Amino acid sequence: MTNELTKRPAPPKHIVSAAAIVLNDRNELLLIRGPRRGWEMPGGQVEEGESIREAAIRETSEESGILIEITGFCGIYQNVKGGICNTLFTGRPIGGTPTTSEESLEVGFFPLPEALSMVTWKNFRDRIEMCLQSDSSPFFIEFNTD
Repeated sequence: MTNELTKRPAPPKHIVSAAAIVLNDRNELLLIRGPRRGWEMPGGQVEEGESIREAAIRETSEESGILIEITGFCGIYQNVKGGICNTLFTGRPIGGTPTTSEESLEVGFFPLPEALSMVTWKNFRDRIEMCLQSDSSPFFIEFNTD
C-alpha cells in the first residue's frame, strides 16, 4: 500500500497485544467474560512506552482484579490480515480478588476442563491449550481473519 501523494509506502499499522494464561494453585484457569467475545483469557493492547510483559500484567489486573506474576513466555499468534500480534504469557496470581470491570461482565477461576469448554471465540481456546503444553513453547502461529 502506498501513499498517493508521496508515492512512498504507507507506514505499517499493527496492533500489539498481550494476554496471560493464569493458573492458581488449584490448577484453575482465570477467565473473564467480555461483552463481545464471551469467555476468554484477560489481555489487551500494549500501550505506548509499556513493555509487552507489563501490558499482560496490567490488562489482567484491569479486567479481572487479579494481580499476577509472569512465569513464562508462550508465543505469538499473528493475525496477518488483521494486523494484530498477540503475545501470550503464563502467570500465577499473587494478589487481588476477582472483580468485574467495563471489559468483563464476569470473572473467575474455573477447573481446567470446564474452563476450556467455556472459551468458544475463534482460536482463543487453541491459544490457551498451546500455552499449557510446555513442549510447544515458544511458538509462532500465523493466521488470516477479519
